[in-house]
Amino acid sequence: MNWKRTLWILWSANFIAVVGTSMIIPFLPLYIENLGVHDLTQVERWSGAIFSSQMLMAVIFQPLWGTLADKYGRKPMLLRAGIGMGIMTVLMGFVTAPWQLLMLRLINGVFSGFISMSISLQASVTPDEHSGKALGTLQTGQMAGTLIGPLIGGFLSELLGFRAVFISTGALLLAASIVVMFFVKEDVSAKKAVKKTNKETAGWRVFAPLIPVFIATTVTQIAMMSIQPILTIYTKTIYHGSHIAFIAGLVIAASGIANLIGSPFLGRFGDKIGQRKILILSLIMAALSFLPQALTHRVWILIIGRFMLGLFVGGMLPSLNVLVKKLAPKSVQAKAFGFNSSAQFLGNFVGPLLGSSIAASFNIRVVFYVTMSILLANAIVIFLNRKLDEPKRHDTMNQSA
Repeated sequence: MNWKRTLWILWSANFIAVVGTSMIIPFLPLYIENLGVHDLTQVERWSGAIFSSQMLMAVIFQPLWGTLADKYGRKPMLLRAGIGMGIMTVLMGFVTAPWQLLMLRLINGVFSGFISMSISLQASVTPDEHSGKALGTLQTGQMAGTLIGPLIGGFLSELLGFRAVFISTGALLLAASIVVMFFVKEDVSAKKAVKKTNKETAGWRVFAPLIPVFIATTVTQIAMMSIQPILTIYTKTIYHGSHIAFIAGLVIAASGIANLIGSPFLGRFGDKIGQRKILILSLIMAALSFLPQALTHRVWILIIGRFMLGLFVGGMLPSLNVLVKKLAPKSVQAKAFGFNSSAQFLGNFVGPLLGSSIAASFNIRVVFYVTMSILLANAIVIFLNRKLDEPKRHDTMNQSA
């Protein structure tokens, strides 16, 4: 099977899917107002609940879909996620009350897992020596979609209205599923691997070596998301010139642009020197990038700090996914990716809550110091855990399948 061909097909599908899902983010509070909620406090409460509900459900259900992927194949689970989320998102364009939107977002969280399943599928067909490069490149599709999606969503919401954007988003998710359905073929040996599961890989003990990886995944997302909800507010405290909306957008986009550079580059470098080393380096450098952000009173230094953060976070995520691939037995690999996806969603859920709580209780700048400390502590944990250097220990039998 040509893993490079699969990579670019999945890259395209991820890009389409993420463009769709990120299109609705900029105007979600405005859509809630359009549903009849006009009190600002109520809009904020509904926005928080509706935004976080999908991630909370995803945390719960990702391991289940991973287990089913090990049993029935990754491609069916990828199609389940894309088609299910596509239909739910189209229905969001027809709601008449906030509680209906909340219910659909909850169900959407149950179906979620398109990105994690695509990572698992790509990992299953990519040779170990190219895993970092492949998974790093795959991540750039997600990041490119994240950058472009809000711009398209904002444009379409003004041109066609909020409801049309939900329908368009659902259509894009269905289109991404169609791309996978017709152009991706799953490795048959990956499906059959579960049949060779032995007693050594049957219990929960098999995931013990991956616990530091799951923790690092959560910490990485906390680092990215802790300041995200209040980054615009922070920008306004240090920048008092004109075009504040443009400058705030540039500050937010800087980390995403850097991620596009860091993911494939550090992924390839990790294939050469080892993913654990790249992970330690990335955690330390990402932590240090928060220092100028916390100390500065100039917006250009903030932008540079955000760029550095995105650059090294781009090295973390592919390394973490490669470690999941190498440390998890093939028979439960999709389930391991499911747990890693849950860890990522957990970070997305906890990060904004942590950041906003610290900012409200102390000061926005304290958020940077707390996040920096968490990253450095995690770097120490990874440094002390040399077992992450070990190759897969359970797949000797499965490699010949």
